[in-house]
Amino acid sequence: MQDRLRKFPVVSPDTGVTRQVLADAPDLMVVSFRFDEGAQGALHSHPHVQSTYVESGRFRFTLSGEDFEVGPGDSFVIPSGAEHGCVCLAPGQLVDCFTPRRDDFL
Repeated sequence: MQDRLRKFPVVSPDTGVTRQVLADAPDLMVVSFRFDEGAQGALHSHPHVQSTYVESGRFRFTLSGEDFEVGPGDSFVIPSGAEHGCVCLAPGQLVDCFTPRRDDFL
């Protein structure tokens, strides 16, 4: 049980953004991202399917060339290989799940 409750470090992948893995297994990973207002998640893509849940704050996302805004309680899925990114409009937290696990986050 102790290994399941291990604490992962908080890292800062970009200015105004922190990331912490909350849980992981080979087929699934849960990650918390905290954003300051104006911070960005640069456009990128990856082979993992990602679901995003907005815990707090307000964000403008770009997903496959389309822009949309999300706020607390919103969630959506990002398909494998889809280019996506975001701008934080009001400070907040996103909780992302990835399948399979993002080994580059470990």
